[in-house]
Amino acid sequence: MTGPPQPPDFDGFLLLVGKLNYAWTNTESLLIHLIAGLSGMDKETATVVFLTLNTTRARIDLVERLSKLERTAPTERQRVLALTGRIQKQAALRNRYNHCIYAFDSEGNPRTILMRIADRKDRLMIGQSDPLDDAAAGNIETAIEKLAAINRDIWQAIRELGYPE
Repeated sequence: MTGPPQPPDFDGFLLLVGKLNYAWTNTESLLIHLIAGLSGMDKETATVVFLTLNTTRARIDLVERLSKLERTAPTERQRVLALTGRIQKQAALRNRYNHCIYAFDSEGNPRTILMRIADRKDRLMIGQSDPLDDAAAGNIETAIEKLAAINRDIWQAIRELGYPE
């Protein structure tokens, strides 16, 4: 006999979000090596550039724009763009759990409330709410696995393309 889905332990869920953040920042930091390799600068200078850009979007934009320069070989460009595309696909989930309010209903079930305005043609949508259930936890676990794979693939590209390590 199965009942309604049970919410995961809230502390356990927060631990999962922490693991997601760790996997995200660890993988995002590898953009430093892509910036260095694509621009021809040393890793220290690339680190300054990376830290000066204060959003993931700006950092990915820089990597993608550098890869699109004519001097970049088409195979190198395709490889870098595929990697940044994979990172971007994980951004929505990460952003959902980092830019929300965590709330509880009257029965103590946790949920997220997005802190974003969705501007539609004739109305605004505010406060989209999603339960913190087994499906949500599974999505985070999958994202962590995907980020780990992206991380490994970026390191492989860094080495194969001869970018500064």
